[in-house]
Amino acid sequence: QVQLVESGGGLVQAGDSLRLSCVASGRSFTTSNMGWFRQAPGKEREFVAALGWTGGRTSYADSVKGRFAISRDNAKNMVHLQMNSLKPEDTAVYYCALDRSWNINTNAGAYDYWGQGTQVTVSS
Repeated sequence: QVQLVESGGGLVQAGDSLRLSCVASGRSFTTSNMGWFRQAPGKEREFVAALGWTGGRTSYADSVKGRFAISRDNAKNMVHLQMNSLKPEDTAVYYCALDRSWNINTNAGAYDYWGQGTQVTVSS
């Protein structure tokens, strides 16, 4: 069993930066792909970023390319999402997720474990 716990959310102004972190329990982390998703009120959960278990493969949603960066520290069982130049439309609950399949995925249904989420609010 894997547990994921996110942290780092908060209230910031447009243009600010935040760094989200997710710590994983269990032995699956180092051989699993990791992803970040977000869900705004009244909207579907959407893909943000994904990272392969070696750290060599990444994927980003077009809306965050060039502003967000996903990284991982396998020694600490952690994955991070550095968010720069934040916009009000980035406001959402952000979730980290673990995917044990071979390829990195942008589809939420492919992920096996999810955290509880952390709120990010960007004011204009």
